[in-house]
Amino acid sequence: MRLRLVPQETNWDFFSRSRLWLGISAFMIVLALVSFGVRGLNYGIDFAGGTTIRTESAQPVDVGAYRAALAPLELGDVTITEVYDPTFGDDRNVASVAIQAQEGQESVTADTIAQVEAALTEVAPDIVFASVESVGPTVSGELIKTAILAVCLAIGAVLIYIWLRFEWQFAVGAVLALVHDVVLTLGVFSELGIRFDLSIIAALLTIVGYSLNDTVVVFDRVRENLRRFKNRPLKEVLNLSINGTLSRTFMTSLTTLMALIALFVLGGDVIRGFVFAMIWGIVVGTYSSIFAASATLLVLGVKRDWSKDEPQAGTQFGTPDA
Repeated sequence: MRLRLVPQETNWDFFSRSRLWLGISAFMIVLALVSFGVRGLNYGIDFAGGTTIRTESAQPVDVGAYRAALAPLELGDVTITEVYDPTFGDDRNVASVAIQAQEGQESVTADTIAQVEAALTEVAPDIVFASVESVGPTVSGELIKTAILAVCLAIGAVLIYIWLRFEWQFAVGAVLALVHDVVLTLGVFSELGIRFDLSIIAALLTIVGYSLNDTVVVFDRVRENLRRFKNRPLKEVLNLSINGTLSRTFMTSLTTLMALIALFVLGGDVIRGFVFAMIWGIVVGTYSSIFAASATLLVLGVKRDWSKDEPQAGTQFGTPDA
């Protein structure tokens, strides 16, 4: 017996209100941009600057105890992570304590570092502070520029790829869907005040890849059906294509979400921001693949190439188009 979340044969009309879906997406993008402009992002140490202290101790690292010891110091954004390495012995427990730059200062002062070391020494008397590294405003500014460049280059590469593989209308639809996903993710991080660091940039790039994969699957079916049903209106072909890939889309999204939700609940504070970005990205990415990208294609229209013969699939002379 096979588990089916979606009936094998569906005939849902996704475009009876196509302009409404585009309007909702546009409205959400405007809200995200307004929130980003007014509230900004809660930048982590990677972007805002700060200091990272590496500790070593024979006692196991108790992240909760470390955090409780530092709480009275009111240092703002403090990230404590245990460092795992197969080369470490049982008596070598390493942790990384990242502290954001204090207001009005480019980095954490020596007095503050001394207070941190004293507080952690009370938790683990044998603790050793192996290294202290600071990230100043110049480095953090370069990281912001590099992160923005990485996302823009990824979206630009997608535009060229889809343009070459399909047609420019498909490329515009795919890129608008990706911009939709990235902007809404930035908006929800701005509105909720979740810490934004380099791991979130990694999540954004992963979201771009996931959303693109969904969109290409749908577009590939659209191109196939455009050649197969040459006399059907574009709206019917789009509906047929999305219905044909709907089961695959839901199964992929659901299984991915199950793993991500488990990580969000059990993974701890260190990866929670990254996992939240991925969960949000999967949801909006699936939505944009079905509605935003395809609805854009419906609005722009697509030129049908009648010069190519129908592929003779299943024979030795077949020339199936990938």
